[in-house]
Amino acid sequence: MDMDDRTEDARREPARGSERPDTLPGASDASAGAAGAHGAEQNRLLRALPLAEYERLLPELTAERLFYKQVLVEPDAPIRDVYFPRVGVCSMIATEQAGGDIEVGTVGRDGFVGLPVLHGTDRMPYRVTVQIEGDAWRLSAVAFTRLVDERPAVRKLVLRFAQYFADQTSQSVACNRLHTLEKRCARWHLMTHDRVGGDAFELTHEFLSLMLGVRRAGVTVATGALQAAEILRYSRGRITVLDRPRLEEASCGCYHITRTAQDRLLG
Repeated sequence: MDMDDRTEDARREPARGSERPDTLPGASDASAGAAGAHGAEQNRLLRALPLAEYERLLPELTAERLFYKQVLVEPDAPIRDVYFPRVGVCSMIATEQAGGDIEVGTVGRDGFVGLPVLHGTDRMPYRVTVQIEGDAWRLSAVAFTRLVDERPAVRKLVLRFAQYFADQTSQSVACNRLHTLEKRCARWHLMTHDRVGGDAFELTHEFLSLMLGVRRAGVTVATGALQAAEILRYSRGRITVLDRPRLEEASCGCYHITRTAQDRLLG
């Protein structure tokens, strides 16, 4: 088991010798190791909970492998479970648009899938799919609602995530309107890099075109420019970040705006 980073806030300081387990009691070896090389990663919301609240939540969670293109939520269908990704990227897609499908939001280990449940409804007009494989903790929507109603610390944290998600989505609208494709492409690579926990990850041009709202040919040009500058390497749908500081330089300021909001709201 890995010891979490401990905050100086006395309210969150666990008793001496306590540890916050990264795997669930009784989870199978296959489930516990679902993240492969990133098995030590954890969902940021769960890590931010006080230890006592985390321990109350543990028995409700189920380890879940996230497979590429797996559908977690269907448009206008009841949301039966929420997911707290540990590794990977889940994409919220607006389908059947006049110009084709387009991504309207992403969630990784910085949050959870199933935000409408927090707001008292059980469906949304978007499809949520797994775009980069990983693993997550799954919690039934009924149990999630009960915890939010009964546990103020949990409610406060997930509401903060809702604010962060709204900030991120609004910033993306501004970014898509104001910045060049290459800068936007660099920003999305940074956001994905943050969520997978390693320097190499699967990221197809098809997915990038959904994220950026452009044709695949435009993605090829933008990614090619970053590759020519030896900032990243792209081969057969696999991205390797070679120079993170230069990737941040190549991005627009939107990345740092949303990252600052994330740190402020989620700790």
